[in-house]
Amino acid sequence: MSDTPDLGPAPQRISVTAEQVRRLVEHQFPHWAGLAVRPVAKGGWDNRTFHLGTDMLVRLPSAAEYALAVEKEHRWLPVLADQLPLPIPVPLAQGRPDPHYPHPWSVYRWLDGVTAAADRIADPVGFAVELADFLAALQRIDPTGGPRPGVHNWFRGGPLRTYDPLARRALNELAGEIDVALAAQIWADALDTGWDGVDRWFHGDVAEGNLLLAGGRLAAVIDFGTCGVGDPACDLAIAWTLVTAAGRAAFRHRLAVDEPTWARGRGWALWKALATCAGSRHDPADADEFAASRRVLATILAEYREHR
Repeated sequence: MSDTPDLGPAPQRISVTAEQVRRLVEHQFPHWAGLAVRPVAKGGWDNRTFHLGTDMLVRLPSAAEYALAVEKEHRWLPVLADQLPLPIPVPLAQGRPDPHYPHPWSVYRWLDGVTAAADRIADPVGFAVELADFLAALQRIDPTGGPRPGVHNWFRGGPLRTYDPLARRALNELAGEIDVALAAQIWADALDTGWDGVDRWFHGDVAEGNLLLAGGRLAAVIDFGTCGVGDPACDLAIAWTLVTAAGRAAFRHRLAVDEPTWARGRGWALWKALATCAGSRHDPADADEFAASRRVLATILAEYREHR
């Protein structure tokens, strides 16, 4: 019997309308009643997000699994925000479930910026250094009492082996389409490394959609739903998904990442790219996602070949 935690089936997501949000705000926060409510463009997958007036947003988990992060964010984001070099979301109010919506939900101050993309970053190396500095500051925060890896964050910060069944299934499905032997070697190397056991804070989902730019520079980091304390190697995956080759070297140097931690970070990037590639390759509606995951896999394999 495997001792790997069961990630379970995919969450059953729900839809939320602006009218539902308007009623929730009116009933629970009447001092904000009458403010305009409209969906946020590309408002996220784990949460349904809406503008509230001109300078706030309402964030509603799209499934029960994501609702587990609400209490955590209200408890810890104000603590983290005071110790970080860039803005992060800080909750203004916590909403309750009611007949219009079944989960706890949150109101936040709106943070300006556009989501990160390679063609929007003015200085790729400078961006990588700024991101490394943010993550270093996050890791220095006292982890005492912080949330351990678990269902609330899909076991981010825990053993990479949690994702071994998903990775191996994807490797089997992608046979003949990618260099499966090399990918399997990279995965095995990542699993063979050991974490030093020192708890550190991590974000858990450092990805394009959670990094905001202003004037081409990193301006804020959002969506801490998968944050926690444990092994921060999961936060290194961005080095293969967005950062350039020169930026990747600067990122690693700035964070002073040792070889085992770097290998685990590569493993975090690899399993997600493998699973996404395998899951999206047959559906024309997922063509962009498939192409993006193929690019990430190519980057991971090329970087590994160069440095092994």
